[in-house]
Amino acid sequence: MEKIKSSELILNPDGSVYHINLRPEHIADDVIFVGDPYRVDEVAKHFDNVEYETQKREFRSKVGVYKGKRITVISTGIGPDNIDIVWNELDALVNIDFTTRQPKEQLKSIRVYRLGTSGSLQKDIPVDSILLSTHAIGTDNMLRSYQIDAIVAREIEDAFIHQTDWDMLKGRPYIVAGSTYLLEKFASTGWYQGMTVTAGGFYGPQGRILRLPIQDATLNHKIDGFEYNGIRATNLEMETAAIYGLSKLLQHESISINAIIANRALGTFSENPYAIVNRMIQEVLDIIAE
Repeated sequence: MEKIKSSELILNPDGSVYHINLRPEHIADDVIFVGDPYRVDEVAKHFDNVEYETQKREFRSKVGVYKGKRITVISTGIGPDNIDIVWNELDALVNIDFTTRQPKEQLKSIRVYRLGTSGSLQKDIPVDSILLSTHAIGTDNMLRSYQIDAIVAREIEDAFIHQTDWDMLKGRPYIVAGSTYLLEKFASTGWYQGMTVTAGGFYGPQGRILRLPIQDATLNHKIDGFEYNGIRATNLEMETAAIYGLSKLLQHESISINAIIANRALGTFSENPYAIVNRMIQEVLDIIAE
């Protein structure tokens, strides 16, 4: 097998991978993704000890132990493009030999938990609640740079395109399920569950209008009403579909857990978003440590 070229897998002088600035020994079997670099500290403050920390650009990481369980927490920044960077470099750290620059013979699967904030699309999913993403709808085009036919739910995609009258000039949406193993692990929490919509931007792609008219001013209302075999679109954010897609392609386990801090249907916002985020962090850490 040909070596992976230096231009394709870029390493820093200290042997860390280019963007996230970590070395293979820094990756635990359980990895938490957060968007905000400052939220890394909110997670790590619960650790019994921190053994390593680093930051490069928006990618801040800490490695530590919580109740005997070693955990790596990484900030991804915002958007599917950043997820492409973090997931590929994270997988390289566990599944590519940096000396031979070839994939390892024995591939390893890790568990990734995305802890994010999100806006509810449904009136009955209130602010200050927590939601598990059973599936994710990617309305960005990032994942279609890869060969994804084997991991996407084409029937649900077709239903979404039909029900929302999706403009195909924007690209075909993709739909990926979360990890069955991790969804079962968190089932006893009693949290809301649903299909998360991942947008490629915060304003126009999520139906927000400031000074620019958008392609379909009624799209959010159509997405709110999307339902397929009892699964409905429940919340809107910018990372989950990319996380699920790359996780499946790279054969890892991942789940997205969302603190609902806004309700787009009611136009409300949490009076204390930090409280629900902190509750989510604590409960997730306890489940990981079980």
